[in-house]
Amino acid sequence: MATCYPMKNIVRSLATTFALMLAGCSTTPEQSMSTVDYVDVDRFMGDWYVIANIPTALEKGAHNAVESYRLANDGTIETVFTFRKDAFDGPEKRYTPRGFIKNSESNAEWRMRFVWPFKAEYLVIYLNDDYTTTVVGRSKRDYVWIMSRTPEIAPTEKFCDIQRSDKHPNSRRIREALAS
Repeated sequence: MATCYPMKNIVRSLATTFALMLAGCSTTPEQSMSTVDYVDVDRFMGDWYVIANIPTALEKGAHNAVESYRLANDGTIETVFTFRKDAFDGPEKRYTPRGFIKNSESNAEWRMRFVWPFKAEYLVIYLNDDYTTTVVGRSKRDYVWIMSRTPEIAPTEKFCDIQRSDKHPNSRRIREALAS
């Protein structure tokens, strides 16, 4: 025997379901992360060796990683990311994301697109005066990249202070990566 539900219950049930769906789509505001005051994009272009990082799934097992940037005629950043998979002599992997400068006042806030239409946050949170060392992070503080123009980093650079100043929850992991 079929059960009849009053229209009021059906409407209430649909409204509750819709409200739950909207709540599931909402996001909590992220704590902002300070960027450098200004990035001279032309000086920033070129090769950057990834010295240490908290890797994305794509980068797990990456060795000898190099990120190369070139300013395209349309103002976007042509990027080539290469590394050896799982070993220093492992197979070479190559990805070509595109960078988009989001904040043109500072040029320190970008978005990187690996797959259309999704763009990931990319914040230049440290850059030394001679553009030889940089730290890139995200407001979520889930990933960070410490990069240098050379395969080795100057021991006087104080990256952990930058991470601590932003209360980065992964400061310990960054220090361990730098120590190895």
